[in-house]
Amino acid sequence: MEDCFLGVKVKETEKPQIKCAIYTRKSSEEGLELEFNSLQAQREACEAYIKSQKHEGWVLVEKQYDDGGFSGGTIERPALKELLKDIENDLVNIIIVYKIDRLTRSLHDFSKIVDVFDKKQASFVSITQQFNTTTSMGRLTLNMLLSFAQFEREVTGERIRDKYAASKKKGMWMGGSPPMGYYRKDKKIYPSEHAKSVQIIFNKYLELRSVANVKHWLDDNNITSQTGKRLSVGNVNSILLNRAFIGEVGHNGVWYKGEHEGIIDIEVFNKVQEVMADNRVERAEYKPTHSLLSGKIFDDKGNYMSPARSTGSKGKKHRYYVSQAIIRHEKSKVGNITKISAYEIEKFIDDWFAEIFNNKAEILKLYDNLNVDEQKIFIANFQSYTITRDITKFLIKKVQVFKNEITLTISKMQIIELLRSIYEGYKMKVLPAEYLNEEITFAKSYKIAIIDNGSKIIMGSFYNQAVNKNQTLIKAILMSYRWNKQILYENKTFQQIADENTVSTRYVEKILQLSFLSPKIVTAILQGTQPQNLLIKHILNIKTLDWQEQSDIINI
Repeated sequence: MEDCFLGVKVKETEKPQIKCAIYTRKSSEEGLELEFNSLQAQREACEAYIKSQKHEGWVLVEKQYDDGGFSGGTIERPALKELLKDIENDLVNIIIVYKIDRLTRSLHDFSKIVDVFDKKQASFVSITQQFNTTTSMGRLTLNMLLSFAQFEREVTGERIRDKYAASKKKGMWMGGSPPMGYYRKDKKIYPSEHAKSVQIIFNKYLELRSVANVKHWLDDNNITSQTGKRLSVGNVNSILLNRAFIGEVGHNGVWYKGEHEGIIDIEVFNKVQEVMADNRVERAEYKPTHSLLSGKIFDDKGNYMSPARSTGSKGKKHRYYVSQAIIRHEKSKVGNITKISAYEIEKFIDDWFAEIFNNKAEILKLYDNLNVDEQKIFIANFQSYTITRDITKFLIKKVQVFKNEITLTISKMQIIELLRSIYEGYKMKVLPAEYLNEEITFAKSYKIAIIDNGSKIIMGSFYNQAVNKNQTLIKAILMSYRWNKQILYENKTFQQIADENTVSTRYVEKILQLSFLSPKIVTAILQGTQPQNLLIKHILNIKTLDWQEQSDIINI
């Protein structure tokens, strides 16, 4: 456009273009399917306002930002996230909303949004409340309104909570998934067909006196939750503690007489609580402070191994480290090492440290800044020093147990600090974590006796060579060679051999497979040095005739 000043035509300076985006929100999805809904009404009003500011250079961007069915109590809304991203990319300069609470009802969230605005010098306008965040007065007034909006929201929340608590005191079931053994109807809960399963769980716990044993029994007997899933140890524990099963309703740790019918007798429930209380006392009395490797031992698949214990028939307590893959019933993560005697592995580590510290030449390499005279003083002090578990616990960073090897990782700087303290005669200082990044890893081979009782439990001591002659395997090997000879040199058929030995022809076929095993495997079986958990079924699953591949599969 041009104007005239004293007869001279002057070209009017064009306003810079300001990109405006309209943001609309509706809390519920009700009415969104209508041809003209609340979001569209908000948009039309905002579009009219933008047109009124055309002289200021305001233009509407084509992209629409609509959140239908999202609460203003959170900023986790797809359209809002997209809008904030476009502001950061300089695609939007001003956000237009119908009311402030369409953008957010939270003062905390609003401060986050304003931070994004400030970084990109973007503005925020509410067309019905005449606010513009580019002015200090607009910001002050806006914060006041949001404070009142948040206050109203919190008061409403308090009213709902008070009503909820009052309803609970009257014994009403206030929504949520009903406990196992109940179904919901007309805002109340009633016993379902799974009530019998809950009763079985309580009775079985009184019999077995162990939540873990109850869980395994349920799995073996295909007793599941109402959704058909297997119950975890935590699920069983929660069921046994839930007073809803005796007809009560809880709120904030207080239980009230409920409207629903109980499915567990109060006497049975109380007996269960007594047994669980006794078990908790026993666990409290057991203080595993002497677990040398707690938090530092891992199985061959990298699963952390937790300290555990059991009580023998004569009351003797046994300590173990158990793989978390077993505890969490994560079968896909279970390795070869599932459970190991704490006494055996800790003694193994004690002996290993003694072996390390007996090698003075290697120790001096770590503390290599000593001259000859200083080395003599160090060795003299070192010979009178006894390394204790309190010390080794700080030196150990990680112990990992593999099928035929254990690796021990220690902190280099911490062991150097120990050597310095021995030389200078002061108490070793425990170094901060940032000094412990440098590591030294040792590896030691071993053989371990493994008892396969269905869960690959590792029990016994460490052996130079585990010997366990499996007579069943030996008998099967010898039988396979005898039958093979009868077929080759006596022209007997499978059926004749089956009739003579009172077995099926299918059994004969299976046993004959053993005659094709590699000499290395056969020798190991006859000498009793095969893997201790090796069974006939494992051998029969071998499909290859290659002797090396057979040995690799069985790990011989």
